[in-house]
Amino acid sequence: MEYADPQNVEGEMTVGTKKSTNLGEPEFNTLDEPIKDTILRDVRAVGKKFFHVMYPREKKSLLKEWDLWGPLVLCTFMAMILQGSSDTADNSNDGGPEFAEVFVIVWIGSMVVTLNSKLLGGNISFFQSICVLGYCLLPTAIALIVCRVILIAEQTTFLFSLRFIISKIGFAWATYASMAFLGDSQPVGRKALAVYPIFLFYFVISWLVISHTT
Repeated sequence: MEYADPQNVEGEMTVGTKKSTNLGEPEFNTLDEPIKDTILRDVRAVGKKFFHVMYPREKKSLLKEWDLWGPLVLCTFMAMILQGSSDTADNSNDGGPEFAEVFVIVWIGSMVVTLNSKLLGGNISFFQSICVLGYCLLPTAIALIVCRVILIAEQTTFLFSLRFIISKIGFAWATYASMAFLGDSQPVGRKALAVYPIFLFYFVISWLVISHTT
């Protein structure tokens, strides 16, 4: 009977470490980092995605590491702003339907648009598409804030026209930014079929902005 040489079974075991495979990447384990650092890192990542929406030059920036934090924040923010925009004489409407309405339109609408994209042969994942559509709500959310500020003053025809133009700019920028990220994922010859649902998606949200701030 032969016995294995103890020197031949030696090895190296590392537990809880992460080695970088690419130069320039940090060597750390996210499980060991402080919670504060984790939160700040995620916040910076969301902020970078917001920047890329307002300045859509890097077409893969929202597709590399997708997340749903930005869409959730924007959807919740817009729903909170819109829920207090309808007042009735008997105060029987507490704004609940408007809050739910925004959530249904944003999430169900983005899912329908994504499903349409996949059926047309799009080469991005389901959650990547929802991530892009959600983050590109930022121009519409900014338009909503500006419209609410304008409503503080006594309303005139000029101010209504100004709010309409601002809402239109937010809609156009949101559509442009989303197509900048999703346009290349559609097969040639079917991009028009993919653009129409995206156009309709942001048009409905922009209509909520202008109609709920009158």
